[in-house]
Amino acid sequence: MADGSKFRKWLQDWVFAPLEDKKMPVMEHLVELQVRLTRAVVVVGVVFVGTFFYADMLVQWLRVPLQNMFIPGTLRWVPTDLPVIPFVFLAPAEALWQNVKVAALFALVLSTPYVLWEAWQFVLPGLHVQERRFVGPFVLISAAAFYCGLLFSFFFVLPFALNFLVSYGVNAGFIPQLSIAQYVGFALWFLLIFGLIFEVPLAITLMAKLGWVNAPSLKRYRKWAFLGAFVVAAVLTPTPDPFNQCLMALPMYVFYEVGIVGARVFGREGGRDTVDSTSGSGVPAAAAAGASGSSNGQGKARPTQPPAATEDRYVGVPSGGGRR
Repeated sequence: MADGSKFRKWLQDWVFAPLEDKKMPVMEHLVELQVRLTRAVVVVGVVFVGTFFYADMLVQWLRVPLQNMFIPGTLRWVPTDLPVIPFVFLAPAEALWQNVKVAALFALVLSTPYVLWEAWQFVLPGLHVQERRFVGPFVLISAAAFYCGLLFSFFFVLPFALNFLVSYGVNAGFIPQLSIAQYVGFALWFLLIFGLIFEVPLAITLMAKLGWVNAPSLKRYRKWAFLGAFVVAAVLTPTPDPFNQCLMALPMYVFYEVGIVGARVFGREGGRDTVDSTSGSGVPAAAAAGASGSSNGQGKARPTQPPAATEDRYVGVPSGGGRR
């Protein structure tokens, strides 16, 4: 019994006590985290109910890049010369499950501002004044960058990739017929990855602000970043073809270069001393940064007339909440 009380005293003194601050014990932190997570889950669930009600229209919008190309000059979708591509489902619950998947993803995306707000309110008391000035705008900009990545992928990358892949199969003599599960998974994965790719410059800038990296060291690793972009793209692309790999890897490397600019502008000038991992010379990173701080079709698709209304009709831009 005495051993149990000694163990609890040791656990309190050496494990829980260091985690507590002067304002709030660790258990109160956990309770607050539980409350905020519950609020976020409830909000996401409520939004999911609304998105599932419009799941048919969302899936129909998701099919638009398959047989259309977005023309920036006219700000409208133009049909391509691809044949009519029917969608099939290979399991009894496949169509329903795809509606649930699309509705859940859109609910999560729409609820992201509130989730970030709850996360901000949870970490706010533990931040210093200068950290609050930096973290707040960083979170807002990162959310905006993620949405920009989604839109860029939907309007430009996804139509280009789908048109190339389907055209290749048609020219090879195959009849296009897509599973709704395969297509929805392909499109959603592409959208998600490009949303994350747009976060690369902000992630590099944040690491530079914290003093973990600097612009000169990032420049030295350019060739490895180029190779790593293609390796990561080969893992993340939903298909093994090199075309989609290039579509994903090249923007990733471009954003790495943008991150170098951000690291040079916002990087810590006189932060902690770090050893140069490439030369092993033990030169402080801040000194190295100070020494080298000064270095440094639109495809136009051929419009076609939509085919006659059939059961597997051409999918244009939805004009309302109609079903597929």
